[in-house]
Amino acid sequence: MNRSLFRLFIILSFMTPQSNGQDTSAVHWYRAGGIGLLTAGGFVYGHALNTNLWWKGEKSGFHFNWQEDWTYALGSDKFGHFFFPYMASQVYSGLFQWSGFSRNTSLWLGSSLAFSYQTYIEIKDGFSKQWGFSWGDFAANTLGAVYPLLEEEYPPLKNFRFKMSFSPSERFRNNSHSVIFDDYESTYDWISIDIYNLLPQKAKPYWSPYLNIALGHSVKRLDAPEGGHHEFFLALDWNLDAFQIQNEYLRAVQKIIGFYRLPSPAVKIYPGVVWYGVRF
Repeated sequence: MNRSLFRLFIILSFMTPQSNGQDTSAVHWYRAGGIGLLTAGGFVYGHALNTNLWWKGEKSGFHFNWQEDWTYALGSDKFGHFFFPYMASQVYSGLFQWSGFSRNTSLWLGSSLAFSYQTYIEIKDGFSKQWGFSWGDFAANTLGAVYPLLEEEYPPLKNFRFKMSFSPSERFRNNSHSVIFDDYESTYDWISIDIYNLLPQKAKPYWSPYLNIALGHSVKRLDAPEGGHHEFFLALDWNLDAFQIQNEYLRAVQKIIGFYRLPSPAVKIYPGVVWYGVRF
């Protein structure tokens, strides 16, 4: 995940009121122009940062990375490749609706921008001798970018929200990485399931609409000789969408916080069983 663009979309999300979903043809072009300028600035900054961090090594002809596509970080990077365009697509959709575009147009524009940026990154990787174009990354990028469109076409998918959380790993505390975003051992990936919405009507009184069940994943000991191992978790999760907030700017804050899994009780179910209090 490109952390510079991650920060940009967080900033954009906080400045974006959430549309009520109604279509409108009254486009505010000054807002759309502002989005374009911020996007162009973020793109230039992201390109410069990636050039310095990832693409400054030896160049090569365009090639594919077949050997390490699914072994690098035990494949845990694929969720990041899914999550960034998943988040960016939704943020951009909200921005375009705020600018007056219809909901359908906004969804397509948001998905297209998220897909285009991630594809550009993969193509640039293809000319780096160290990295190469990754079909696995490309597939994850594509799925993340189009997922909001799939949700619109198949509404039951809206019951499954994707989130991230971070908890400093041992190697991060030993200064292995300067930024926690870059440490896969400190990163936890989650699928948050809206249990209340999935329950039959008769069962709804027995479950709170404010609580989801989340399935989590992380990796540990990636630097060990044996190559590390996966970890899986089961946890409660806060369903922020259930809180009815009227102020449009506060709804924007609610939206961006919803991408992060807030601390709550969790249990590690593999390897071994470990019960936690409020964590992650």
